[in-house]
Amino acid sequence: MKNPIRALIAAAILVLGGVGANITATAAHADTVICEQFGSTTLGNYVVMNNRWGSNSPQCINVTSTGFSIIQQDGMGNLSGAPVSYPAIYLGCHYSNCSPSSPLPKQISTIGSANTSISLTYPGSGTYDAAYDIWLNADTNVTGVQDTEIMVWLNHTGSIQPIGSQTGTANIGGRSWAVWTGNNGSNNVVSYVNAGITNITFDVMAFVRDTLGRGSQYGNNNWFLTSIQAGFEPWIGGVGLAVNSFSATIGGGNSDTQAPSTPGTPTASGTTSNSTNLSWGASSDNVGVTGYDVLRATGASGGTFTQVGTSTSTSFAATGLSANTTYRFQVRARDAAGNTSAASNAVTVTTTSGGGGDTQAPSTPGTPSASGTTSSSTNLSWGASSDNVGVTGYDVLRATGASGGTFTQVGTSTSTSFAATGLSANTTYRFQVRARDAAGNTSAASNAVTVTTTGGGTGGGCSVVATTQTQWQGGYVIQPVRITNTGSSPITNWTVTFTVPSGQTITNLWNGTLTVSGGTATVHNNTSNPIAAGGTYEFGFQATRGNSDTSLPSGYTCTSP
Repeated sequence: MKNPIRALIAAAILVLGGVGANITATAAHADTVICEQFGSTTLGNYVVMNNRWGSNSPQCINVTSTGFSIIQQDGMGNLSGAPVSYPAIYLGCHYSNCSPSSPLPKQISTIGSANTSISLTYPGSGTYDAAYDIWLNADTNVTGVQDTEIMVWLNHTGSIQPIGSQTGTANIGGRSWAVWTGNNGSNNVVSYVNAGITNITFDVMAFVRDTLGRGSQYGNNNWFLTSIQAGFEPWIGGVGLAVNSFSATIGGGNSDTQAPSTPGTPTASGTTSNSTNLSWGASSDNVGVTGYDVLRATGASGGTFTQVGTSTSTSFAATGLSANTTYRFQVRARDAAGNTSAASNAVTVTTTSGGGGDTQAPSTPGTPSASGTTSSSTNLSWGASSDNVGVTGYDVLRATGASGGTFTQVGTSTSTSFAATGLSANTTYRFQVRARDAAGNTSAASNAVTVTTTGGGTGGGCSVVATTQTQWQGGYVIQPVRITNTGSSPITNWTVTFTVPSGQTITNLWNGTLTVSGGTATVHNNTSNPIAAGGTYEFGFQATRGNSDTSLPSGYTCTSP
């Protein structure tokens, strides 16, 4: 029977270590023992971290001159949930804790190779995995959760398995890997699974390029590699797990120069006076196709082809065309290294006459509903519109406040759902949607749904914003809860309060002192260090909840004398 694992908490495992530790990194030497929950130390060009985030039980690692081993591990993880820790060694930056003279973050397009080597020892019992964690981000911000996590599983025992489900296989570095894809609520996760590997040398970029070739949601060549981490996730046992040696180096230049094959000639369907639907045969590539450019020229011959759009699939809706006009369309493929294929043969399309055409507007969409609202986003869904020639999309409109204001368009969708992002914390918005058809007719705007984002409460001289780092069936991690001094002088005392939903229990809180009474949680500072004017302080916590419960804490406020 399959039990979801680390999959469910992918981002939290690594992310918590760098934030929770108030420990100054010092040069490591042989037999340095770390038992602090989030303790870390440097080892040459690398950082070794204990990173016990999922249990209150002790864990100790012994840092040698070449690696580390687990010498005490008293916690026990949930086999249908998260492990107890991720002790690891890494090159790069992890929650602002960067390895000495770190070459990372570095833009993927500028990396030719990222060679790594590791030697591992496994005990005869226990439930654990041994895995690399490779982190990608859209920018160089390494203070929090990164956008894409690539896991390379070298070994695993028991019933644990990666996040999501198996969606394919890959042959990388002369080995066959089962590929799992999923999302833990904070970032996308792609896992490459093998077993029984005790020694391996490989190029991290081979996994990065394969990941980018699996969809634009995982990133592109302009994103950044921020860290290469290797270690263990124990659920049961773990004493004796050891990294005997580890190395990672970053090479410049781009080693991949092979362009994708030429896509198939496009075909056109559903042509109207101002649009047509294109589809074509897929290209192939040594590291994977990441997308296609769509090119257009006017007329049955002559003219210049210019790019008019992109697609991550083998289809494209070409809109904004003129009635009774002939066009030619080509496509070309791109890979993760930025190589482009030759352009395909062209398909010729003539739009229909626009005179006396369709003037019937779509019906009004259903009133939107909102779900999964956070401090900066909400997910909208609505009932579909109908139209005599078919609905081609929806416009999403937004106004600020529970009443008044002006609705402005903030996005479009080709389905009956939309993820509204970039919102302000503790703010009320109203959302409407309207439908469009192929002739450019638009419906009346729907009734509005009112949404109030979470977090961001203010009071006294401080404000607070809480971020849901990850959640899974039965629990979640809120990290960071960031307090900002909004005054003009330092503050030495602060209090954050929030409401914990009924039946939920906070099992672990770091960087603060917690009391809970009648469903209200109160957190006080546990240090006398002041927060400078305009400065910030962060704490975080983990909680459990019923398996069918999806609610999260709300009503965060901050006060300071």
